[in-house]
Amino acid sequence: MCRTYLMKLHDLKPDPGSKKARTRVGRGIAAGKGKTAGRGQKGQGARGGKPKGAYFEGGQLPLVRRLPFKRGFNNIFRIDYQEVNVVDLAEFADGTVVTAQLLAEKRLIRDADKPLVVLGDGELNKKLTVKANRFTKSATEKITAAGGSVEVLPLLVTGARATVKKLRKAELAKLAAKQS
Repeated sequence: MCRTYLMKLHDLKPDPGSKKARTRVGRGIAAGKGKTAGRGQKGQGARGGKPKGAYFEGGQLPLVRRLPFKRGFNNIFRIDYQEVNVVDLAEFADGTVVTAQLLAEKRLIRDADKPLVVLGDGELNKKLTVKANRFTKSATEKITAAGGSVEVLPLLVTGARATVKKLRKAELAKLAAKQS
């Protein structure tokens, strides 16, 4: 005959080691936490009442107040684009392939290796092929309306690596070679 064991509420127990008895302080020398009850001798920590908190440094100017006052936060995933307006592209001849290198040579942007965005400010009446990492909607419309074309280049480095750890030009060239 097979007997099944029914578990009842009084059979439930916590896992061994999951419950620990609280330390009862000030219950005599034999208890191990008698007399001063683990508070040491005299001083602010030995007294009753509310402690001053983690911010308090004994009257010294706290670290939080010694640091410069800054608001907000810095987004490490932000990508800083170099901006070029459609009106700036008007100086190129018809049929020109406009790249970041060409814009850097003409001093319209500072660095050819950093991400580039084309903004839609101004008018364009020349047929250009523009290569950039990002285009605004109005910039795309104006370039295509003038008979040109738009080519979106992928970002070589994105997110935190693009802003926190700047890659050297040689490393960027290797990444570009891998992607193409």
